[in-house]
Amino acid sequence: MIDNRQTQQTAARADTFHGLHVPGKPLLLANAWDAGSALLVESCGAAALATTSAGLAWAHGYPDGDVLPPAVLATAVAEIIRVVSVPLSVDAEGGYSDDPRVVGENVRAIIDAGGIGINIEDGSSPPDLLVAKIEAARSAAAGAGVNLFINARTDVYLRGLVPVEAAVDEAVAREARYREAGASGIFVAGVADPDAIRAIAAAVKLPLNVLVVPGLPTIAALGELGVARVSAGSGIAQGAAGLVKRLATEFLAERRFDSMLEKTLDYSQLNTLYGTRRGG
Repeated sequence: MIDNRQTQQTAARADTFHGLHVPGKPLLLANAWDAGSALLVESCGAAALATTSAGLAWAHGYPDGDVLPPAVLATAVAEIIRVVSVPLSVDAEGGYSDDPRVVGENVRAIIDAGGIGINIEDGSSPPDLLVAKIEAARSAAAGAGVNLFINARTDVYLRGLVPVEAAVDEAVAREARYREAGASGIFVAGVADPDAIRAIAAAVKLPLNVLVVPGLPTIAALGELGVARVSAGSGIAQGAAGLVKRLATEFLAERRFDSMLEKTLDYSQLNTLYGTRRGG
């Protein structure tokens, strides 16, 4: 159970987060995976933060794909909220259950931990299931007194669910259903073609979110196409993991450490950053 002060703080941050979604002026979300990465990203000037489900799962020794125990996610969210001062949206994958009631419980735990938004995806499941999950999430948010930003992710493009020539229409049709169920935004993950992005942005009523993928137009171009939000997804976490692997391999297998000494952030900078407790 969260206290009244935290409830008010969460509700206020949720309202702020809603206001950051402006078509043509994309909100940039550099996804973090733990308290340390979140505070570091915030220090780079982030107006808001989001978790990456993949990065957070990997950081706790789990694969991505609705495998992470919801209790572990809620604890991670609370740890991030303890140190940051900007709104935090949480990638909830598919809600960690096919039972909408359980999804609602999982979403309530995220809200209680301080999360002000969620991503929740349809994946390869029928849209009807995500509709029910969105309704459950909205009910949980209403019970908590928080205007949760529910970002409904459709994998029409990411998973190639329909032929490419039908993808725009399918994404737009799903947006209408998810919006009616209570979604706040539509996340069309995997789309990169400028004409498709323009067509979707013009047809939907919810703020459009796209994912950083190969071939994606520049941020400036995405703004001109009507995009309201751009997510880094697991990209930063993958880059960080790649660097760790390279440095560790050089040290263990090649028996050298020259790259390890090429630091862009020194010990005192990092220790000062993490010694400043924020939020909470």
